[in-house]
Amino acid sequence: MKFYVTTAIDYVNGVPHLGHAYEKVAADALVRYKRMAGYDTWLVVGSDEHSQSVAREAAARGMEPLAYADSMIATWEQMYEGLQVQASVFVRTSSDANRRTTEEFLQRVYDNGFIYKGKYSGYYCPNCEQYYQERELLDGHRCPEHDIPLEYLEEDNYFLRLSAFTERLIELHERPDFLQPEARRNEMLNVIRDGLQDVSISRGFTDWGFPLPFDPSQVIYVWFDALLAYVTGVGFATDAALFEHYWPCDVHIIGKGITRFHTVMWPVMLWAAGVDLPQRVFSHGYINFDGEKMSKSKGIFFAPLALADSLQPPGGKRPLTGSDGARFTLLREVPFDRDGDFTLEAFVDRYNADLANDFGNLASRVLKMLKQYTGGVVPGALQGAEGIHSELRQVADSLPQAINLRMDALDFSGALEEVWRLVGRANKYVEETRPWDLRKDPERAGELELVLYNLVESLRILTYLVSPFVPDAADALAQQLRIPPPQAVGRDGYALVDVLKWGGIQAGHQTEVGEVLFPRLDRVTGEG
Repeated sequence: MKFYVTTAIDYVNGVPHLGHAYEKVAADALVRYKRMAGYDTWLVVGSDEHSQSVAREAAARGMEPLAYADSMIATWEQMYEGLQVQASVFVRTSSDANRRTTEEFLQRVYDNGFIYKGKYSGYYCPNCEQYYQERELLDGHRCPEHDIPLEYLEEDNYFLRLSAFTERLIELHERPDFLQPEARRNEMLNVIRDGLQDVSISRGFTDWGFPLPFDPSQVIYVWFDALLAYVTGVGFATDAALFEHYWPCDVHIIGKGITRFHTVMWPVMLWAAGVDLPQRVFSHGYINFDGEKMSKSKGIFFAPLALADSLQPPGGKRPLTGSDGARFTLLREVPFDRDGDFTLEAFVDRYNADLANDFGNLASRVLKMLKQYTGGVVPGALQGAEGIHSELRQVADSLPQAINLRMDALDFSGALEEVWRLVGRANKYVEETRPWDLRKDPERAGELELVLYNLVESLRILTYLVSPFVPDAADALAQQLRIPPPQAVGRDGYALVDVLKWGGIQAGHQTEVGEVLFPRLDRVTGEG
Protein backbone atom coordinates (compact mmCIF):
# COMPACT_ATOMS: atom_id res chain seq x y z
CA MET A 1 0.00 0.00 0.00
CA LYS A 2 1.33 3.44 -0.91
CA PHE A 3 0.49 6.80 0.60
CA TYR A 4 1.72 9.94 -1.17
CA VAL A 5 1.41 13.37 0.48
CA THR A 6 2.48 16.83 -0.71
CA THR A 7 2.59 20.24 0.91
CA ALA A 8 2.42 23.62 -0.80
CA ILE A 9 5.47 24.58 -2.85
CA ASP A 10 6.59 27.76 -1.10
CA TYR A 11 7.88 31.02 -2.52
CA VAL A 12 11.53 31.60 -1.54
CA ASN A 13 11.37 35.41 -1.56
CA GLY A 14 11.36 35.35 2.25
CA VAL A 15 12.05 33.16 5.26
CA PRO A 16 9.52 30.64 6.61
CA HIS A 17 6.92 31.74 9.13
CA LEU A 18 4.86 29.73 11.59
CA GLY A 19 2.13 29.05 9.03
CA HIS A 20 4.62 27.21 6.84
CA ALA A 21 5.78 25.15 9.82
CA TYR A 22 2.19 24.29 10.78
CA GLU A 23 1.51 22.79 7.37
CA LYS A 24 4.80 20.91 7.09
CA VAL A 25 4.62 19.43 10.60
CA ALA A 26 1.05 18.28 9.94
CA ALA A 27 2.08 16.52 6.73
CA ASP A 28 5.05 14.91 8.46
CA ALA A 29 2.89 13.66 11.35
CA LEU A 30 0.41 12.17 8.88
CA VAL A 31 3.18 10.42 6.94
CA ARG A 32 4.81 9.08 10.11
CA TYR A 33 1.46 7.69 11.23
CA LYS A 34 0.77 6.07 7.86
CA ARG A 35 4.25 4.57 7.76
CA MET A 36 3.65 2.99 11.17
CA ALA A 37 0.36 1.64 9.82
CA GLY A 38 2.31 -0.23 7.14
CA TYR A 39 2.06 2.14 4.19
CA ASP A 40 4.85 2.80 1.72
CA THR A 41 4.92 6.57 2.22
CA TRP A 42 6.24 9.46 0.13
CA LEU A 43 6.30 13.14 1.11
CA VAL A 44 7.15 15.91 -1.37
CA VAL A 45 7.91 19.50 -0.40
CA GLY A 46 9.61 22.17 -2.41
CA SER A 47 10.45 25.74 -3.37
CA ASP A 48 8.50 27.88 -5.83
CA GLU A 49 11.15 29.98 -7.56
CA HIS A 50 9.81 31.39 -10.85
CA SER A 51 7.69 34.07 -9.23
CA GLN A 52 7.95 37.78 -9.85
CA SER A 53 8.29 38.30 -6.10
CA VAL A 54 11.52 36.28 -6.23
CA ALA A 55 12.74 38.30 -9.22
CA ARG A 56 11.94 41.59 -7.47
CA GLU A 57 13.66 40.55 -4.24
CA ALA A 58 16.72 39.38 -6.19
CA ALA A 59 16.90 42.69 -8.07
CA ALA A 60 16.65 44.62 -4.81
CA ARG A 61 19.70 42.71 -3.59
CA GLY A 62 21.63 43.12 -6.84
CA MET A 63 21.43 39.39 -7.59
CA GLU A 64 20.21 37.19 -10.40
CA PRO A 65 16.96 35.38 -9.51
CA LEU A 66 18.49 31.91 -9.57
CA ALA A 67 21.44 32.96 -7.41
CA TYR A 68 19.05 34.55 -4.93
CA ALA A 69 16.88 31.40 -4.86
CA ASP A 70 20.01 29.31 -4.29
CA SER A 71 20.89 31.48 -1.31
CA MET A 72 17.46 31.03 0.29
CA ILE A 73 17.17 27.24 0.12
CA ALA A 74 19.32 26.64 3.21
CA THR A 75 16.90 28.72 5.32
CA TRP A 76 14.00 26.49 4.37
CA GLU A 77 16.01 23.32 4.82
CA GLN A 78 16.90 24.48 8.33
CA MET A 79 13.21 24.70 9.17
CA TYR A 80 12.61 21.15 7.96
CA GLU A 81 15.56 19.80 9.91
CA GLY A 82 14.80 21.82 13.03
CA LEU A 83 11.19 20.55 13.16
CA GLN A 84 12.07 16.95 12.17
CA VAL A 85 10.10 17.09 8.92
CA GLN A 86 11.36 14.14 6.90
CA ALA A 87 10.59 14.83 3.24
CA SER A 88 11.24 12.15 0.63
CA VAL A 89 12.02 14.75 -2.03
CA PHE A 90 12.57 18.51 -2.05
CA VAL A 91 11.58 19.80 -5.50
CA ARG A 92 12.97 23.10 -6.68
CA THR A 93 10.76 24.41 -9.47
CA SER A 94 13.87 25.80 -11.23
CA SER A 95 15.47 22.33 -11.35
CA ASP A 96 16.27 20.37 -14.48
CA ALA A 97 13.83 17.66 -13.36
CA ASN A 98 10.97 20.14 -13.11
CA ARG A 99 11.92 21.67 -16.43
CA ARG A 100 11.70 18.26 -18.11
CA THR A 101 8.33 17.67 -16.46
CA THR A 102 7.04 21.11 -17.46
CA GLU A 103 8.06 20.83 -21.08
CA GLU A 104 6.63 17.32 -21.54
CA PHE A 105 3.42 18.11 -19.65
CA LEU A 106 2.80 21.42 -21.39
CA GLN A 107 3.44 19.92 -24.81
CA ARG A 108 0.86 17.23 -24.07
CA VAL A 109 -1.74 19.84 -23.16
CA TYR A 110 -0.89 21.86 -26.28
CA ASP A 111 -1.03 18.80 -28.55
CA ASN A 112 -4.40 17.85 -27.03
CA GLY A 113 -5.81 21.19 -28.15
CA PHE A 114 -6.36 22.83 -24.76
CA ILE A 115 -3.98 25.77 -25.23
CA TYR A 116 -4.51 28.74 -27.55
CA LYS A 117 -3.01 32.19 -28.05
CA GLY A 118 -4.95 35.36 -27.25
CA LYS A 119 -4.78 38.82 -25.74
CA TYR A 120 -5.23 39.32 -22.03
CA SER A 121 -6.06 42.47 -20.15
CA GLY A 122 -6.95 42.59 -16.51
CA TYR A 123 -5.94 43.26 -12.92
CA TYR A 124 -2.82 41.34 -11.94
CA CYS A 125 -1.57 40.72 -8.39
CA PRO A 126 2.23 40.36 -8.31
CA ASN A 127 2.05 38.62 -4.92
CA CYS A 128 -0.59 36.06 -5.88
CA GLU A 129 0.89 35.85 -9.39
CA GLN A 130 -2.60 35.74 -10.85
CA TYR A 131 -5.21 37.81 -12.67
CA TYR A 132 -8.48 38.64 -10.91
CA GLN A 133 -11.86 39.39 -12.38
CA GLU A 134 -13.15 42.85 -11.50
CA ARG A 135 -16.02 41.42 -9.43
CA GLU A 136 -13.48 39.66 -7.19
CA LEU A 137 -11.56 42.81 -6.22
CA LEU A 138 -11.74 44.69 -2.94
CA ASP A 139 -12.95 48.27 -3.45
CA GLY A 140 -12.79 47.67 -7.19
CA HIS A 141 -8.99 47.65 -7.45
CA ARG A 142 -7.39 45.79 -4.52
CA CYS A 143 -6.28 42.15 -4.22
CA PRO A 144 -8.76 40.05 -2.19
CA GLU A 145 -5.89 38.02 -0.70
CA HIS A 146 -3.19 40.64 -0.05
CA ASP A 147 -5.26 43.87 0.09
CA ILE A 148 -2.83 45.76 -2.16
CA PRO A 149 -3.58 47.93 -5.23
CA LEU A 150 -3.41 45.83 -8.39
CA GLU A 151 -1.70 46.49 -11.67
CA TYR A 152 -3.74 46.56 -14.89
CA LEU A 153 -1.84 44.60 -17.54
CA GLU A 154 -2.43 43.82 -21.17
CA GLU A 155 -0.38 41.46 -23.36
CA ASP A 156 -0.49 38.52 -25.74
CA ASN A 157 -0.52 35.25 -23.79
CA TYR A 158 -1.24 31.58 -24.20
CA PHE A 159 -4.39 30.38 -22.45
CA LEU A 160 -5.54 27.12 -20.91
CA ARG A 161 -9.15 26.30 -21.85
CA LEU A 162 -10.34 26.27 -18.26
CA SER A 163 -13.92 27.15 -19.12
CA ALA A 164 -14.28 24.02 -21.23
CA PHE A 165 -14.13 21.94 -18.04
CA THR A 166 -16.79 23.81 -16.04
CA GLU A 167 -19.31 21.00 -15.80
CA ARG A 168 -16.62 18.45 -15.06
CA LEU A 169 -15.29 20.66 -12.26
CA ILE A 170 -18.76 21.00 -10.76
CA GLU A 171 -19.15 17.22 -10.74
CA LEU A 172 -15.74 16.88 -9.11
CA HIS A 173 -16.52 19.36 -6.34
CA GLU A 174 -19.92 17.83 -5.68
CA ARG A 175 -17.97 14.83 -4.39
CA PRO A 176 -17.48 15.39 -0.64
CA ASP A 177 -14.18 13.49 -0.65
CA PHE A 178 -12.21 15.61 -3.15
CA LEU A 179 -11.89 19.00 -1.46
CA GLN A 180 -12.04 19.29 2.32
CA PRO A 181 -13.14 20.83 4.62
CA GLU A 182 -16.71 21.33 3.46
CA ALA A 183 -16.64 25.12 3.78
CA ARG A 184 -13.82 25.33 1.25
CA ARG A 185 -15.63 22.93 -1.09
CA ASN A 186 -18.76 25.07 -1.02
CA GLU A 187 -16.67 28.17 -1.67
CA MET A 188 -15.07 26.63 -4.77
CA LEU A 189 -18.42 25.38 -6.04
CA ASN A 190 -19.68 28.95 -5.91
CA VAL A 191 -16.61 30.19 -7.78
CA ILE A 192 -17.08 27.59 -10.52
CA ARG A 193 -20.82 28.16 -10.85
CA ASP A 194 -20.30 31.91 -11.09
CA GLY A 195 -18.43 31.29 -14.33
CA LEU A 196 -14.82 30.49 -15.18
CA GLN A 197 -12.53 32.35 -17.52
CA ASP A 198 -9.71 30.69 -19.42
CA VAL A 199 -6.45 31.20 -17.56
CA SER A 200 -3.30 32.75 -18.98
CA ILE A 201 -0.40 30.31 -18.65
CA SER A 202 2.44 32.38 -20.13
CA ARG A 203 4.09 35.72 -19.51
CA GLY A 204 5.78 38.02 -22.00
CA PHE A 205 6.81 40.76 -19.56
CA THR A 206 9.56 38.68 -17.90
CA ASP A 207 12.27 36.20 -18.83
CA TRP A 208 12.41 34.59 -15.37
CA GLY A 209 10.96 31.13 -15.95
CA PHE A 210 11.05 28.22 -18.37
CA PRO A 211 10.43 29.18 -22.03
CA LEU A 212 7.33 27.67 -23.63
CA PRO A 213 8.39 24.59 -25.63
CA PHE A 214 6.26 25.76 -28.57
CA ASP A 215 7.04 29.52 -28.28
CA PRO A 216 10.35 30.44 -26.60
CA SER A 217 9.45 34.15 -26.71
CA GLN A 218 7.31 33.68 -23.59
CA VAL A 219 7.92 31.97 -20.25
CA ILE A 220 5.60 29.60 -18.44
CA TYR A 221 3.32 31.06 -15.78
CA VAL A 222 4.76 30.43 -12.32
CA TRP A 223 1.71 28.55 -11.04
CA PHE A 224 1.84 26.12 -13.94
CA ASP A 225 5.35 24.86 -13.17
CA ALA A 226 4.79 25.11 -9.40
CA LEU A 227 1.84 22.71 -9.48
CA LEU A 228 3.85 20.35 -11.66
CA ALA A 229 6.33 19.92 -8.79
CA TYR A 230 3.85 17.37 -7.41
CA VAL A 231 4.39 15.05 -10.36
CA THR A 232 8.08 15.93 -10.69
CA GLY A 233 8.50 14.70 -7.11
CA VAL A 234 7.48 11.21 -8.19
CA GLY A 235 9.42 11.09 -11.45
CA PHE A 236 6.86 12.16 -14.07
CA ALA A 237 9.50 12.83 -16.76
CA THR A 238 12.48 11.09 -15.15
CA ASP A 239 11.36 7.81 -13.55
CA ALA A 240 8.32 6.11 -15.06
CA ALA A 241 8.31 3.27 -12.52
CA LEU A 242 8.34 5.68 -9.57
CA PHE A 243 5.52 7.72 -11.08
CA GLU A 244 3.42 4.66 -11.77
CA HIS A 245 3.94 3.47 -8.19
CA TYR A 246 3.04 6.65 -6.29
CA TRP A 247 0.71 8.66 -8.52
CA PRO A 248 -2.06 9.66 -8.01
CA CYS A 249 -1.29 11.64 -4.89
CA ASP A 250 -3.38 10.64 -1.88
CA VAL A 251 -3.63 14.14 -0.43
CA HIS A 252 -2.37 17.63 -1.29
CA ILE A 253 -2.09 19.65 1.94
CA ILE A 254 -2.30 23.40 1.25
CA GLY A 255 -3.28 26.70 2.84
CA LYS A 256 -6.74 28.04 2.08
CA GLY A 257 -5.39 31.04 0.13
CA ILE A 258 -4.27 28.83 -2.77
CA THR A 259 -7.28 26.53 -2.90
CA ARG A 260 -8.44 27.74 -6.32
CA PHE A 261 -5.15 26.85 -7.98
CA HIS A 262 -5.23 23.33 -6.56
CA THR A 263 -8.89 22.52 -7.09
CA VAL A 264 -9.75 24.40 -10.30
CA MET A 265 -6.61 25.00 -12.34
CA TRP A 266 -4.73 21.84 -11.29
CA PRO A 267 -7.53 19.34 -12.13
CA VAL A 268 -7.97 20.98 -15.54
CA MET A 269 -4.24 20.78 -16.22
CA LEU A 270 -4.25 17.08 -15.37
CA TRP A 271 -7.36 16.32 -17.41
CA ALA A 272 -5.94 18.23 -20.37
CA ALA A 273 -2.71 16.22 -20.20
CA GLY A 274 -4.46 12.87 -19.68
CA VAL A 275 -3.10 12.35 -16.15
CA ASP A 276 -5.12 11.04 -13.18
CA LEU A 277 -6.29 13.50 -10.55
CA PRO A 278 -5.13 13.45 -6.90
CA GLN A 279 -7.45 11.65 -4.53
CA ARG A 280 -7.96 14.60 -2.19
CA VAL A 281 -7.04 18.21 -1.45
CA PHE A 282 -7.13 19.43 2.14
CA SER A 283 -7.19 23.21 2.52
CA HIS A 284 -6.22 24.18 6.07
CA GLY A 285 -6.73 27.48 7.84
CA TYR A 286 -4.27 30.19 8.83
CA ILE A 287 -2.38 30.77 12.05
CA ASN A 288 -3.20 34.35 12.97
CA PHE A 289 -1.44 36.76 15.27
CA ASP A 290 -3.79 39.15 17.04
CA GLY A 291 -6.49 38.13 14.57
CA GLU A 292 -4.43 38.78 11.43
CA LYS A 293 -2.82 36.34 9.01
CA MET A 294 0.93 36.04 9.48
CA SER A 295 2.72 38.07 6.81
CA LYS A 296 6.30 39.27 6.83
CA SER A 297 5.41 42.17 4.53
CA LYS A 298 2.93 43.41 7.16
CA GLY A 299 5.32 42.77 10.03
CA ILE A 300 3.13 39.96 11.37
CA PHE A 301 5.66 37.21 11.76
CA PHE A 302 6.95 34.53 14.12
CA ALA A 303 9.82 32.28 13.06
CA PRO A 304 9.19 28.51 13.43
CA LEU A 305 12.55 27.82 15.02
CA ALA A 306 11.99 30.69 17.46
CA LEU A 307 8.98 28.75 18.75
CA ALA A 308 11.12 25.62 19.05
CA ASP A 309 13.77 27.62 20.92
CA SER A 310 11.09 29.05 23.22
CA LEU A 311 9.95 25.55 24.12
CA GLN A 312 13.50 24.27 24.70
CA PRO A 313 14.73 24.54 28.31
CA PRO A 314 18.15 26.27 28.53
CA GLY A 315 20.94 23.73 28.74
CA GLY A 316 18.63 20.85 27.85
CA LYS A 317 20.44 17.59 27.13
CA ARG A 318 18.07 16.72 24.29
CA PRO A 319 18.19 19.61 21.79
CA LEU A 320 15.02 18.41 20.06
CA THR A 321 12.83 18.91 23.13
CA GLY A 322 11.84 22.30 21.74
CA SER A 323 11.18 20.79 18.33
CA ASP A 324 8.81 18.25 19.84
CA GLY A 325 7.15 21.01 21.83
CA ALA A 326 6.67 23.15 18.72
CA ARG A 327 5.25 20.23 16.73
CA PHE A 328 2.84 19.26 19.49
CA THR A 329 1.59 22.72 20.38
CA LEU A 330 1.04 23.70 16.74
CA LEU A 331 -1.11 20.65 16.03
CA ARG A 332 -2.86 20.50 19.40
CA GLU A 333 -3.61 24.19 19.83
CA VAL A 334 -4.83 25.03 16.28
CA PRO A 335 -7.51 22.80 14.66
CA PHE A 336 -6.40 22.05 11.11
CA ASP A 337 -9.64 22.88 9.33
CA ARG A 338 -9.97 26.48 10.54
CA ASP A 339 -8.04 29.59 11.47
CA GLY A 340 -6.42 29.79 14.87
CA ASP A 341 -4.69 32.49 16.91
CA PHE A 342 -1.09 32.36 18.08
CA THR A 343 0.36 33.73 21.28
CA LEU A 344 3.55 32.41 22.79
CA GLU A 345 1.93 32.41 26.23
CA ALA A 346 -0.87 30.11 25.06
CA PHE A 347 1.61 27.74 23.43
CA VAL A 348 3.77 27.60 26.56
CA ASP A 349 0.64 26.94 28.63
CA ARG A 350 -0.30 24.07 26.31
CA TYR A 351 3.25 22.66 26.49
CA ASN A 352 3.22 22.79 30.30
CA ALA A 353 -0.27 21.38 30.73
CA ASP A 354 -0.15 18.53 28.23
CA LEU A 355 3.51 17.64 27.82
CA ALA A 356 5.23 18.62 31.05
CA ASN A 357 2.44 18.03 33.58
CA ASP A 358 0.38 15.25 32.00
CA PHE A 359 2.55 13.12 29.74
CA GLY A 360 6.08 13.84 30.94
CA ASN A 361 5.13 13.64 34.61
CA LEU A 362 3.23 10.39 34.06
CA ALA A 363 6.24 8.76 32.42
CA SER A 364 8.58 9.93 35.20
CA ARG A 365 6.29 8.81 38.03
CA VAL A 366 5.61 5.37 36.61
CA LEU A 367 9.21 4.55 35.75
CA LYS A 368 10.50 5.86 39.07
CA MET A 369 7.92 3.85 41.04
CA LEU A 370 8.80 0.77 39.03
CA LYS A 371 12.50 1.25 39.76
CA GLN A 372 11.88 1.89 43.44
CA TYR A 373 9.36 -0.92 44.01
CA THR A 374 10.59 -3.69 41.67
CA GLY A 375 14.07 -2.66 40.56
CA GLY A 376 12.62 -1.61 37.21
CA VAL A 377 11.26 -5.08 36.44
CA VAL A 378 7.73 -5.30 35.05
CA PRO A 379 5.58 -7.43 37.37
CA GLY A 380 3.03 -9.95 36.21
CA ALA A 381 -0.56 -8.83 35.70
CA LEU A 382 -3.41 -10.51 37.55
CA GLN A 383 -5.99 -12.12 35.30
CA GLY A 384 -9.58 -10.96 35.23
CA ALA A 385 -8.98 -7.39 36.37
CA GLU A 386 -12.23 -5.57 37.09
CA GLY A 387 -13.46 -2.11 38.03
CA ILE A 388 -10.96 0.69 37.75
CA HIS A 389 -8.22 -1.88 37.11
CA SER A 390 -9.81 -2.67 33.74
CA GLU A 391 -10.45 0.90 32.62
CA LEU A 392 -6.99 1.68 31.25
CA ARG A 393 -7.23 -1.34 28.99
CA GLN A 394 -10.71 -0.32 27.86
CA VAL A 395 -9.51 3.16 26.93
CA ALA A 396 -6.43 1.78 25.17
CA ASP A 397 -8.51 -0.74 23.20
CA SER A 398 -10.78 2.05 21.92
CA LEU A 399 -7.97 4.27 20.64
CA PRO A 400 -6.66 2.63 17.45
CA GLN A 401 -9.93 2.96 15.53
CA ALA A 402 -10.72 6.41 16.94
CA ILE A 403 -7.27 7.78 16.14
CA ASN A 404 -7.26 6.25 12.67
CA LEU A 405 -10.52 8.03 11.86
CA ARG A 406 -9.13 11.32 13.14
CA MET A 407 -5.87 11.00 11.20
CA ASP A 408 -7.66 10.06 7.99
CA ALA A 409 -9.73 13.23 8.43
CA LEU A 410 -6.52 15.24 9.07
CA ASP A 411 -7.97 16.14 12.45
CA PHE A 412 -4.66 16.30 14.28
CA SER A 413 -5.92 18.16 17.35
CA GLY A 414 -8.72 15.58 17.59
CA ALA A 415 -6.25 12.69 17.31
CA LEU A 416 -4.19 14.15 20.14
CA GLU A 417 -7.34 14.63 22.17
CA GLU A 418 -8.01 10.90 21.76
CA VAL A 419 -4.46 10.01 22.83
CA TRP A 420 -4.75 12.25 25.86
CA ARG A 421 -7.79 10.28 27.02
CA LEU A 422 -5.35 7.52 27.92
CA VAL A 423 -2.84 9.99 29.39
CA GLY A 424 -5.55 11.53 31.53
CA ARG A 425 -7.02 8.20 32.65
CA ALA A 426 -3.56 6.90 33.60
CA ASN A 427 -2.83 9.98 35.71
CA LYS A 428 -6.20 9.62 37.43
CA TYR A 429 -5.52 5.91 37.98
CA VAL A 430 -2.31 6.75 39.84
CA GLU A 431 -4.22 9.01 42.22
CA GLU A 432 -7.07 6.51 42.65
CA THR A 433 -4.88 3.49 43.42
CA ARG A 434 -2.08 5.28 45.33
CA PRO A 435 0.70 2.72 44.68
CA TRP A 436 2.79 4.25 47.47
CA ASP A 437 0.12 3.19 49.96
CA LEU A 438 -0.32 -0.27 48.39
CA ARG A 439 3.38 -0.88 48.88
CA LYS A 440 3.00 -0.47 52.64
CA ASP A 441 0.48 -3.34 52.86
CA PRO A 442 2.00 -6.80 52.14
CA GLU A 443 -1.49 -8.26 51.71
CA ARG A 444 -2.07 -5.96 48.72
CA ALA A 445 1.16 -6.85 46.91
CA GLY A 446 -0.79 -8.47 44.08
CA GLU A 447 -2.86 -5.33 43.58
CA LEU A 448 0.31 -3.21 43.51
CA GLU A 449 1.75 -5.44 40.79
CA LEU A 450 -1.46 -5.09 38.78
CA VAL A 451 -1.39 -1.29 39.10
CA LEU A 452 2.25 -1.08 38.05
CA TYR A 453 1.64 -3.39 35.11
CA ASN A 454 -1.36 -1.38 33.91
CA LEU A 455 0.63 1.86 34.12
CA VAL A 456 3.75 0.64 32.34
CA GLU A 457 1.66 -1.03 29.64
CA SER A 458 -0.19 2.25 29.13
CA LEU A 459 3.17 3.99 28.72
CA ARG A 460 4.24 1.41 26.15
CA ILE A 461 1.13 2.03 24.04
CA LEU A 462 1.44 5.81 24.45
CA THR A 463 5.00 5.66 23.15
CA TYR A 464 3.71 4.61 19.74
CA LEU A 465 0.62 6.80 19.74
CA VAL A 466 2.54 10.02 20.40
CA SER A 467 5.47 9.30 18.11
CA PRO A 468 4.07 10.96 14.93
CA PHE A 469 3.73 14.19 16.92
CA VAL A 470 6.71 14.15 19.32
CA PRO A 471 9.16 11.74 17.68
CA ASP A 472 12.18 12.61 19.79
CA ALA A 473 10.37 12.14 23.10
CA ALA A 474 8.82 8.90 21.84
CA ASP A 475 12.27 7.57 20.98
CA ALA A 476 13.57 8.55 24.42
CA LEU A 477 10.63 6.86 26.16
CA ALA A 478 11.07 3.72 24.04
CA GLN A 479 14.68 3.55 25.22
CA GLN A 480 13.62 3.87 28.86
CA LEU A 481 11.00 1.16 28.39
CA ARG A 482 13.48 -0.90 26.32
CA ILE A 483 10.90 -1.59 23.63
CA PRO A 484 11.24 -1.48 19.82
CA PRO A 485 11.56 2.14 18.63
CA PRO A 486 8.61 3.71 16.80
CA GLN A 487 10.65 3.76 13.57
CA ALA A 488 10.55 -0.03 13.55
CA VAL A 489 6.74 -0.12 13.51
CA GLY A 490 5.31 -0.71 10.07
CA ARG A 491 8.35 -2.73 9.11
CA ASP A 492 10.87 -5.06 10.77
CA GLY A 493 7.98 -7.39 11.66
CA TYR A 494 6.21 -4.89 13.92
CA ALA A 495 2.68 -3.99 12.82
CA LEU A 496 0.91 -1.02 14.38
CA VAL A 497 -2.22 -3.06 15.01
CA ASP A 498 -0.13 -5.51 17.02
CA VAL A 499 1.98 -3.08 19.07
CA LEU A 500 -1.18 -1.26 20.17
CA LYS A 501 -2.77 -4.42 21.57
CA TRP A 502 -2.95 -4.54 25.34
CA GLY A 503 -0.55 -7.00 26.96
CA GLY A 504 2.47 -6.40 24.78
CA ILE A 505 4.89 -5.90 27.65
CA GLN A 506 5.80 -9.11 29.44
CA ALA A 507 6.38 -9.87 33.09
CA GLY A 508 10.09 -9.77 33.89
CA HIS A 509 10.81 -7.09 31.28
CA GLN A 510 13.49 -4.64 32.48
CA THR A 511 12.97 -0.87 32.27
CA GLU A 512 15.13 2.08 33.21
CA VAL A 513 14.67 5.65 34.41
CA GLY A 514 15.88 8.34 32.05
CA GLU A 515 15.81 12.11 31.96
CA VAL A 516 12.58 14.05 32.18
CA LEU A 517 10.91 14.13 28.77
CA PHE A 518 9.44 17.63 29.02
CA PRO A 519 10.77 19.98 31.73
CA ARG A 520 8.25 22.60 32.76
CA LEU A 521 8.74 26.09 31.26
CA ASP A 522 8.24 29.58 32.57
CA ARG A 523 5.11 31.08 31.01
CA VAL A 524 6.52 34.53 30.28
CA THR A 525 10.02 33.85 28.99
CA GLY A 526 9.66 30.28 27.75
CA GLU A 527 12.62 29.25 29.92
CA GLY A 528 12.79 26.32 32.31
